[in-house]
Amino acid sequence: MASEVDELTVNYEEDGQLVVKELDKQILTKGAWSTIIYRYQDWNRSKEEYGPDKYSIRRYQKRNGQYQPKSKFNISSADQARKIIAALESWLPPEEEKE
Repeated sequence: MASEVDELTVNYEEDGQLVVKELDKQILTKGAWSTIIYRYQDWNRSKEEYGPDKYSIRRYQKRNGQYQPKSKFNISSADQARKIIAALESWLPPEEEKE
C-alpha cells in the first residue's frame, strides 16, 4: 500500500505481464479520504494487446499511515463516460468568471 496519494496506481502485473496499465490519473481530493479518477487499459491475452481506454473512480482511506482502497466505480464505456459528463454539466451552474 502507498503512504502518499501520488503513489496510488491501478497498474497490476501478473507473471511479469502488466495486465492493467495506468495511462493517466487525476487526484480529485486529498486527505484522510482521497478520490482519484484513473484512465487505464486491460491486457487482452487472446489478442496480445491492450484494449480500449477504461475509467475508474476510486476512494481511499488513509489509516495507520497507509492508503487503503474503500470503494470504486468503473465506467464501462466511452459512451457511459460522455453521459456522466453531460449529466454533471446539466446540473452544475455556469462557472463564474474570475476578475
